[in-house]
Amino acid sequence: MKTVIGFKNSLEELLSGRGLGLDTTPEWVSRSAEAVFGERMDIVPYVQRIIDGVKSEGDSFLRSVTHQIEDIPLQQIEVDKESIRNAYERIHKDLRLSLEISASRVKEFQKKCLPQNWEDRDSGYSVNFVPVESAAAYVPGGTARYPSTVLMTAVPAKVAGVDRFSIACPGSREDGLPPDSVLAAAYISKVDKVYSLGGAQAIAALAYGTESVVKSDVICGPGNIFVTVAKKLVYGDVGIDGLYGPTETVILADETANPTLCAADLLAQAEHDPLAKPVLITTSETLAREIKSQLSTRVLNLDRVDIAKASLNNQGVIAIVDSIADAVELSNAFAPEHLSLSVRNATSIVPEIRNAGMVFLGEYSHEVLGDYGVGPSHVMPTAGTAKFNSGLGIHTFIKNIPVVNISIESALEMTPHASIIAREEGLTGHAEAAEIRQELL
Repeated sequence: MKTVIGFKNSLEELLSGRGLGLDTTPEWVSRSAEAVFGERMDIVPYVQRIIDGVKSEGDSFLRSVTHQIEDIPLQQIEVDKESIRNAYERIHKDLRLSLEISASRVKEFQKKCLPQNWEDRDSGYSVNFVPVESAAAYVPGGTARYPSTVLMTAVPAKVAGVDRFSIACPGSREDGLPPDSVLAAAYISKVDKVYSLGGAQAIAALAYGTESVVKSDVICGPGNIFVTVAKKLVYGDVGIDGLYGPTETVILADETANPTLCAADLLAQAEHDPLAKPVLITTSETLAREIKSQLSTRVLNLDRVDIAKASLNNQGVIAIVDSIADAVELSNAFAPEHLSLSVRNATSIVPEIRNAGMVFLGEYSHEVLGDYGVGPSHVMPTAGTAKFNSGLGIHTFIKNIPVVNISIESALEMTPHASIIAREEGLTGHAEAAEIRQELL
């Protein structure tokens, strides 16, 4: 991990290149475009071609492009109910129990977040909170299995009252089906439809529908650059929860922090992805040295050691600052997905945290519990988007519909003001529509 000393230097380092990076096309993406469409393309036109293909050709394009890009024989796009049930019964009983407990905790947390309809009869207005009719989540596949993402998206949607919730997850090269644990999580969370689909083509199918895929009103969930760009391109035709880059954790620590626990939490972040960003912000040089030393030895014990090393070496940062106030300011500027407070009197700092997807207080309220079901969804804003966006929750799937029902007396009282503002804006039709009601009484 790179060590940076001082607030100014640390700020420059952490904000350098900050953002989703969707305007940059990796070399492997250009090669993929050439293999599929016979020409090299940047990521946006490449994904747009895929979306257009799904819209115009439906299932046949889904099958051909999935075979070309992922080498997966897409024989069965929708996973049948029996396969989902069989996967649930096939997984180990301990995993089944853990998934069920996690789903239960997420459900209870989300139920407490439900908004209540309200009405002010005297003022003549009210608000109804209404769920969207359908929604879908993308569940990443490939190098890892993410049954937790199924729970973290489907359960909030079901609590919100969504009528039909679907997931799309890449299938395996062997049988074309998503992993058993993903299907089991779908069964536990009462997902209505499961599709063996990945990449931009999955997002397009969920947005516009095909012969086998039912379109959704909202698409949520994380994914790679193909998925993220596709979500951006279909937004407006459907709603989305947000755009996500690689996962990230900031540990804000002082001299009281346990270096072993801090190192373990940074490694837990690093093993996700070579682009995952583990960050330590501390006021203690001694702590920084100890954590760095532990990282170099503990990383060797991980199954995904190469991924974790790449993350630590290329994305990891240790920022040493003079005070907790500087540390908090630095964290707010970075706006991390996850923020762990390993400091003395952590609760006193919480009111100062303005930008973070989720905050973890103390060394035993750790980020891994957030990943696996302490309550809030683990789908959180990344790449600095925590400055203006929240993590996924029931609010992702709920609209508020104001209702106006004022008295004639109140209408007459407001009419002159409405008319004056309308005429200022040059909208005489608006003014007359207000004034004519006054003339009728």
